[in-house]
Amino acid sequence: MARWEPNARQRLVLAALDLFTGQGYDNTTVTQIANRAGLTKTTFFRHFSDKREVLFAGQEVHSRLLADGVAAAPDSATPLEAVAAALDALTASFTAEQREFGPRLLAVIAGTPELQERATFKRAALAAALTSALGKRGVPDLTASLAADLGTRAFDRAFDRWIEPSSQQTFPELAQEELQALRTAATALG
Repeated sequence: MARWEPNARQRLVLAALDLFTGQGYDNTTVTQIANRAGLTKTTFFRHFSDKREVLFAGQEVHSRLLADGVAAAPDSATPLEAVAAALDALTASFTAEQREFGPRLLAVIAGTPELQERATFKRAALAAALTSALGKRGVPDLTASLAADLGTRAFDRAFDRWIEPSSQQTFPELAQEELQALRTAATALG
């Protein structure tokens, strides 16, 4: 690939995922990722602060989509209905390509403690974005935090189901199912 071709960020993500899958996270360098993508190390660092961040590209966009989804929910929406709207906004943005590389992404993360830690941080950041957006709607802190936690858990569970090759449902459908299942489970707590 020529260095001037578009989509440098996506090319770097895919190159990193290929290398992490093939030779392991610890054995992969930024230079190798850049070379695999047909780019320079300098270009890599224009997009990412380090090799760990390459697998978490788009976190800021995801947080914004969640916040925008909450803000767009009707004024009459309950906190969980606002979270449902946020999940719709976020999950609708995912592409077939993301679904395709999802299993490899989760496998690489599961096999690397450093990436597991980063994934936990990402979940916390998404929950914080939801909590903040719900707070702007006047939802009390504890309620907002609990609704946000349910939303991020629903997102994770839906993602795991969506990337299964046998899955026939859309990501938004799965996210709504998971949110409803969690709501039911929370109600059963008494």
